[in-house]
Amino acid sequence: MTFPLDSTHDPDLRSWVEGADDHSDFPIQNLPLGMFSPEDRSPRAAMAIGDYVLDLVAAADAGLIGGDAARIVRETGEQLNLLLAAGAPVRVELRQQVSRLLAVGSEHEAAARACLFAHTDVTMHLPAQIGDYTDFYVGVHHATNIGKLFRPDNPLLPNYKHVPIGYHGRASSIRPSGAPLKRPVGQQKGEEGPVFGPSKRLDYELEMGVWISQGNALGDPIDIASASEHIAGLSLFNDWSARDIQAWEYQPLGPFLSKSFLSTVSPWIVTAEALAPFRIAQPARPEGDPAPLPYLIDETDQASGAFAITLEVYLSSAKMRNQGLTDLKLSSGPASNMYWTVAQMVTHHTVNGCNLLPGDLLGTGTISAPDRSGYGSLMELSSGGKEPIDLPGGETRTFLEDGDRISLRGTLSAPGFRSIGFGACVGDVTPAREY
Repeated sequence: MTFPLDSTHDPDLRSWVEGADDHSDFPIQNLPLGMFSPEDRSPRAAMAIGDYVLDLVAAADAGLIGGDAARIVRETGEQLNLLLAAGAPVRVELRQQVSRLLAVGSEHEAAARACLFAHTDVTMHLPAQIGDYTDFYVGVHHATNIGKLFRPDNPLLPNYKHVPIGYHGRASSIRPSGAPLKRPVGQQKGEEGPVFGPSKRLDYELEMGVWISQGNALGDPIDIASASEHIAGLSLFNDWSARDIQAWEYQPLGPFLSKSFLSTVSPWIVTAEALAPFRIAQPARPEGDPAPLPYLIDETDQASGAFAITLEVYLSSAKMRNQGLTDLKLSSGPASNMYWTVAQMVTHHTVNGCNLLPGDLLGTGTISAPDRSGYGSLMELSSGGKEPIDLPGGETRTFLEDGDRISLRGTLSAPGFRSIGFGACVGDVTPAREY
């Protein structure tokens, strides 16, 4: 599949919306999709522009958006699933119309202003009803780093470089940015058997979320050459993890309560169309690594299946915020530190006949760099809790404490194009329930 560019990607394109041209995440070249609700109104489809939210339903009702895009926007209801199911042609049509509407010189500027809401005045929701969520494990450096903590001589299991590892997660506990995290409680390994109580080794996981657009019929796999057509876009994703609960429960079937208490996703879907200028070649496998099996290899995907995204993680404690201290950057690194592409994830997920649905969400798994400057979890940064991290103000951390706030950021950059971003993916740790 090719990823065409058009006038909406023009780096010189400017918007009449105040502040949009200088916005780090949402200039007019982005136009991500989301669901928002103004005060006392039900959720509705939107696009972000600068510090504002464009009400797509109001724009369609005002005749500012037409065609199939307007019809489907009106029919979306309180989730974007119908719009995602419509696929790329409708997304492209909508993107092009909104780009013209918000560009400098638009003849409909006055009417469009009535459809704008300040981001601070609205509530953001999950973009879609997530029927199913699957978490992969494609961050090879994270897998290696974690493996070394438990198997220093053999960090990667034999199947890792042959198959995109994943497991079926819990969709019901995924929440948009800003939802508080209540510290999970569960069983942990004690000296003489299990103990029960709040997790003491609470962690974040830096991931990308992959939204499915058009699904596939049960028994009808998605071919690797067409897998990108089934990807609506990406979001930031924090798949919080209780490491001590996980260590006790994960054998023989994998994570359970250690992962299902909350996952945080940024509420805006940066669409496949907005991502087009930032596609890059999938990093070459190290010499001696096995080639993917034929069903997982496609020349176009290898040439443009990764993305030029810089991912960052920031931490602030309650004490830091009270003292007005700047958030501490924990890590920064490229999202291309993935052993498998998102298209390979989709293809492998369906090769057995599994059907994906519009609005399904895939997590990439933790994305880490080869060195600690880009580690995607505290488990790695603290060497499993053995090396405390110094915070401004004199505090230290090995794992998260109550009052801590984790913020993920992501920026897409490429020569000759306007940089865009994903918006906020933030969560605050609150105390556990008392028993």
